[in-house]
Amino acid sequence: MFEKVTIIGLGLIGSSIARNVLKHKLAKTLVTADINKDVCEKLVELELGHIVTDDLALGVEDADLVILAVPVGAMESVAKVIAPNLKQGAIVSDTGSVKVSVIEQIKPYLHKGVELVPAHPIAGTEFSGPESGFIELFEKKWCIITPLPETDVRAVEKVSEFWEAMGAVINIMDPQHHDLVLGITSHLPHLIAYTIVGTAEELSDDIKSEVIQFSASGFRDFTRIAASDPTMWRDVFLNNKDAVLEVLQRFNEDLSAMQKAIRKGDGEYLYQRFDKTRAIRKAIIEQKVGS
Repeated sequence: MFEKVTIIGLGLIGSSIARNVLKHKLAKTLVTADINKDVCEKLVELELGHIVTDDLALGVEDADLVILAVPVGAMESVAKVIAPNLKQGAIVSDTGSVKVSVIEQIKPYLHKGVELVPAHPIAGTEFSGPESGFIELFEKKWCIITPLPETDVRAVEKVSEFWEAMGAVINIMDPQHHDLVLGITSHLPHLIAYTIVGTAEELSDDIKSEVIQFSASGFRDFTRIAASDPTMWRDVFLNNKDAVLEVLQRFNEDLSAMQKAIRKGDGEYLYQRFDKTRAIRKAIIEQKVGS
């Protein structure tokens, strides 16, 4: 599909892409680049890449497709380093779960003739690092692509075909709309999970130990995502601040209404809310893509 693909940032997402590129032969040459020397040593050990380097600028030379799989807060610094070495006609993409901020960080550094095709694979686990990646991560998962108005349609098609080859299902979306949708479906749940675990941590020692000891499946399952990479999620919240604050305000209003119903003993309100949300949950589970 490409002569040369360079992946920068080899955590869960980046290493899963690398495994797919190698398995499905999506590039003649795969370069895996990470500024962390320990990560590079692990990549060599795992044989993830025809070329492994901690020199990002060197890694993108002659690359047809460059994928930035780094925390969204690091996009600008990486773009600044690699931009002078990008060849004419190269495509730069990313995997960040925030799009408006990522575009603002990368676009100013790209010279004319380099196409920016932002992308977001909605897939992941709570694990991180190059050893945590696996080939099936993107199977039947959404990959949202948020091209700019001036983006060459052929570049968008190439990136779409690349993700489809890894099993993903493509959706084209406006960057601002993406950030609002993901604010409610991904970012808010992570924020709540981190907060619940933080609340448990601040309980007295005897209660806290019992919370851990007697954690029911609900607490365990809901707080699983609180084990996610803290650097990545810190950057997500800071770079999608407006959308997160908007959905958080709506959530707080709904939570206040629930609190009021419990205080007043309004069982009818509680039942109606639970019944409605159960139906929505059923619809989420029944959808075939993204599950």
